[in-house]
Amino acid sequence: MAKKLFIGCLPTNTTEQTLNELFVPFGQIVSLTIIKDERTRMSRGFGFVEMATEEGARQAAEKLNGFKINDRLLVVKEALAKTQYRGMNDNRFNNRRFRRF
Repeated sequence: MAKKLFIGCLPTNTTEQTLNELFVPFGQIVSLTIIKDERTRMSRGFGFVEMATEEGARQAAEKLNGFKINDRLLVVKEALAKTQYRGMNDNRFNNRRFRRF
């Protein structure tokens, strides 16, 4: 398992301090980021945590996936590389047929 984890379904009021407190029991945190809207600076409901060890990341994913914060169940799983995300939607427009009016 990779050391970088995707954290989804975050309540919009979740702070980096809150995430830090959740993940520090599983080992040293290398980096922690909550993704925010560029315009409003509000949380977009997801983020990333990079752990120092693969074992720490594995344990955090096992224990915190489904963990409840403010009536929301967290999604914690291995983060994919940006190239893997892009590849998922490469064909989304190729299967549509367009007619000329």
